[in-house]
Amino acid sequence: MRHVRAIGITAALAACALGIGMAAVAYAQTTVTPVPDKAPVQAAPLDAAAVADLAKAHWGDPKAGATKAGACAACHGLDGNPTDPQYPRLAGMPERYVAQQLALFKSGQRTGGMAAVMMPMAAPLSAQDMRDLGAHFAQQKAAAGIADDTPIPTGPNAGKKYFEVGQKLFRGGDPERGIPACMACHGPTGAGNPGPAYPHVAGQQSAYVVRRLQEYRAGTTTRTDPHLFNIMANVAKPLTDDEIQALASYLQGLHPRADEGAAATGAAATGAAAPAR
Repeated sequence: MRHVRAIGITAALAACALGIGMAAVAYAQTTVTPVPDKAPVQAAPLDAAAVADLAKAHWGDPKAGATKAGACAACHGLDGNPTDPQYPRLAGMPERYVAQQLALFKSGQRTGGMAAVMMPMAAPLSAQDMRDLGAHFAQQKAAAGIADDTPIPTGPNAGKKYFEVGQKLFRGGDPERGIPACMACHGPTGAGNPGPAYPHVAGQQSAYVVRRLQEYRAGTTTRTDPHLFNIMANVAKPLTDDEIQALASYLQGLHPRADEGAAATGAAATGAAAPAR
């Protein structure tokens, strides 16, 4: 079971830039006030072409993205692993998924949850900025939390532990109710799917997962191309509140096992020591 993160003037200029960047992060971390989930979306410059413009950008540059991610740190953490449970974990997300979500905020097509915060943050970004930010977060290692092993008190799953119900839905779905296994799209480890760029869900904040699944279950969207939203809306529609909480709990604790990490490290070391052929 997978439960359980030059010289002279040039140098001076680089140090100055670093100091300014760190100061900006510190300022953002101390001045950004979280907006309540139900707060109305504030007016922000919208760009209807933001999503279409992504096709004009080339693959993102993670180094360039790292220099642009300072403003993201106040909510999402310097490495995409936030400490506040209301903000989503971005570390490990596919580049194209991050870029698409930023474009949806910029165009005004994504309006739920923290859109009041994200729309003005995304407004000044170019399509290439979005790809660069996506590339940066894609290279970060996602941390994880702890799954809830308390029993569900009432309902058809009463007595079963939250993470057990979540694990069953994630791995096997519920064919009788037409619910597919989550891992069919998000992968057996929750790392996402590099083809359609489905999101990395392993280790995601439980509170964020609950909110997003509730939004999908409601089935309303302002996206001009809602086909991906509709996939999730159909998956989430039959889910009960307890099942949503169970899935969120399971995903929060989902991460690679320690022995797998050790095996991967050992394999890399062995490969590095092997003679060239």
